[in-house]
Amino acid sequence: MDVVRSTVVVVTWRGHAHIAACLDALAAQTRPHRTLVVDNASQDGTALLLAEHPARPEVLRLARNTGYAGALAAALPRVDTRFVAWLNDDTEPEPDWLARLEDALLTDQAAAAAGSRLTHQDGTAQSVGVRLTGDGHGADLTGKPREPFGFCGGAALLRNDVLAEIGGVAGDFFCYYEDTELSWRLRLAGWRVLAVHATVRHLHGASAELGSASFHRWNERNRLLMLLRCAPARVALGQLARFAAITALLPVRRAPAAPNFTVRLRLRVLAEVALRLPGTLRARARVSRHAVLRRTDVWRTWAGS
Repeated sequence: MDVVRSTVVVVTWRGHAHIAACLDALAAQTRPHRTLVVDNASQDGTALLLAEHPARPEVLRLARNTGYAGALAAALPRVDTRFVAWLNDDTEPEPDWLARLEDALLTDQAAAAAGSRLTHQDGTAQSVGVRLTGDGHGADLTGKPREPFGFCGGAALLRNDVLAEIGGVAGDFFCYYEDTELSWRLRLAGWRVLAVHATVRHLHGASAELGSASFHRWNERNRLLMLLRCAPARVALGQLARFAAITALLPVRRAPAAPNFTVRLRLRVLAEVALRLPGTLRARARVSRHAVLRRTDVWRTWAGS
């Protein structure tokens, strides 16, 4: 009997239009695996589609929409395999996708995560990993594959025991930056993150409206929370102060016509960060307990790379 090393966690929300293609692609994988679909309380017929799909995936249906991060956090207690894969419901991995990721982690014992090569529908690169910008943003790498700072959470494989040891997924992030925040913790704990030529076609933005006010709110808030949890204090506090200063100046200065430069959205972000500050400081202390590298050393190595 073939050994099942991986559980592929597929998170869906209103995925009726595209999740069947994802499940079909998983059924065609060359490596045996367990598939667990987390349904974020979809009301578009997704539940019926999952029940009737020939692959018969395991389904964890949540009572409310907890976002991508919340769904992953809900799934992890049910994962008992050596590896756990994160996979968006609007993706179609190539048949050798999982095999390539597993082989990479089996070969490199110093790596805790292996990211995929995500492409647009026309085959052009969307992401081969995540880089850390000079101001602490996570940004997609699209050029020639090299070791990235982090992995793109749309399609990746992680060591389940390491993930559990360093605190799991930041489920309170709802969506966006949960992958970069985890990459920070892995790096601080001394682990490597690999970029693997394991190709996944991605219908980018099928589950979320890119550029919307909600998109910008989660991105801006979660970047600041990530830095407060993981980055050197001077960087985290400097970026928080910069965000607040720009917000204060917006009423008297001309700003770009984008939702993340509206005063109302930015004030909401600041309020949510302030409300979460006690929990964020506790999370920072937990990160420190698992760290073997200094925050400043990780920052100097990867920021702006």
